[in-house]
Amino acid sequence: MKITKTRIPEVLLIETPKFKDERGYFMEISKDSDAKDLGVRFVQDNLSCSKQGVLRGLHYQLPPFAQGKLVRVLKGAVWDVAVDIRKSSPTFGKWAGAELSEENNLALYLPEGFAHGFVVLSKEALVLYKATNEYHPESERGIRWNDPALSINWPVKNIFTSDKDSALPLLKDAQAV
Repeated sequence: MKITKTRIPEVLLIETPKFKDERGYFMEISKDSDAKDLGVRFVQDNLSCSKQGVLRGLHYQLPPFAQGKLVRVLKGAVWDVAVDIRKSSPTFGKWAGAELSEENNLALYLPEGFAHGFVVLSKEALVLYKATNEYHPESERGIRWNDPALSINWPVKNIFTSDKDSALPLLKDAQAV
């Protein structure tokens, strides 16, 4: 596992080896020892299937149900983003992003205290993410994806979101952690 820090040091880009031959390829998606190296324990796996231009996010959960996430694309490609929502952090309101795809074999790890979202770049994308806490609906919160204060460079012009995501508050009005 190769780990690279992003412009927010706690958000990590992770590359795992992919072994290819004439039959296809094999790779380890995750293992307990890697999670221990990150200092986390994953308790829930989520799978999302989305069409091109779909943007999901920016989502997070409040403590004590906050979630760290390890995000990987199994099919297609997405632009994945983590926004620091920790009020006491020197990088509060800053974001880190990366293209994740089945081709580049990258995963993004974001710890608790970050809002998460992605937009689909390919015709369709299957996104797998492991979470450090179970989903807790009453603790779910979010920030509007196009908040001008965040200035996220989404690389898609025609974005489709849910009504719920379109109605999320701006960072200045959201419940940060």
